[in-house]
Amino acid sequence: MEENKSLETTQEKKKVLLSGIQPSGDLHLGNYLGAIKNWKVREDEYDCFYFMADLHTITVRQDPAALRKRTINQLAQYIACGLDPEKNTLFIQSHVPQHSQLGWVLQCYTMFGELSRMTQFKDKSAKHKDNINAGLFAYPSLMAADILLYQPDFVPVGEDQKQHVEITRDIATRFNNIYGDVFKIPEPLIAKTGARIYGLSTPEDKMSKSVPDGCVFLMDEPDVIARKFKRAVTDSDRENCVRYDRENKPGVANLMNIYSTFTGKSFEEIEKEFEGQGYGVFKPAVGEVVIDALRPIQDETKRILADKAYLESVYREGAKKASYVANKTLRKVYKKIGFVQP
Repeated sequence: MEENKSLETTQEKKKVLLSGIQPSGDLHLGNYLGAIKNWKVREDEYDCFYFMADLHTITVRQDPAALRKRTINQLAQYIACGLDPEKNTLFIQSHVPQHSQLGWVLQCYTMFGELSRMTQFKDKSAKHKDNINAGLFAYPSLMAADILLYQPDFVPVGEDQKQHVEITRDIATRFNNIYGDVFKIPEPLIAKTGARIYGLSTPEDKMSKSVPDGCVFLMDEPDVIARKFKRAVTDSDRENCVRYDRENKPGVANLMNIYSTFTGKSFEEIEKEFEGQGYGVFKPAVGEVVIDALRPIQDETKRILADKAYLESVYREGAKKASYVANKTLRKVYKKIGFVQP
């Protein structure tokens, strides 16, 4: 009881922030710079909930053993990237059954037309034409449940993910209009620098594990990272000049964004630093900065993975904390819609 009172007191003092990443592949630079690095700086200011979104992965067929391994690896990498389990609630989505329970309720308050307009459904159904399942179509309702269970004030997302928060807000507003103020309406929180990292080989598209040659994974060996940056697409003009121009030089702009995020230097400072040196000098320099930054994360990940008892304690305690908060919301929802309370 005292623990629960303490938890409630903490939540009253701080605004709540929530986000999650699917363990559908190894974490990469886009996940780190676009999400996790920004989460870290907010852990003292907010009451933070971060989860491994394993329920969402099964809209695409998964190898069970590989999924389990990726989920545990992702948790270890969360911690290695600086997310303190004492300051953040870190948990595995499937360990908190209220996600699925509220997900079903919210499906009944989500319109068919809303779901059919979601870009992720269009993209994934085009890639997996042999497995266009109902879960893939209805995933925004589960995503809304993921968010609304914890009554967050903010949801940190990339610019390209605002649509997910918008449909969550629409669903929550629709529910509130019927039953009163049940859900807090969350706001998207979009980072300025590093908010969207693009692929090294396809700088028009965000970095993705589906294009491994242009994707720098957090656990890549140094020589692999160096090779990927040396091969990074720049531009075909004769200028060979390090200058920020997202529209006309997307590859260079992406590399500058990565360099800026790790070093803290402005684009103007980077342009001066590499003035007259060309891409042959700039690309390896970006690679070296990334290698140096990822080395301690890689070492810490390996150390954490070797301590299975510690990892188990983290995800069990995280699920306990998350379930306590989630259950309060779910009980309120069940009461409002007319379910008999157990």
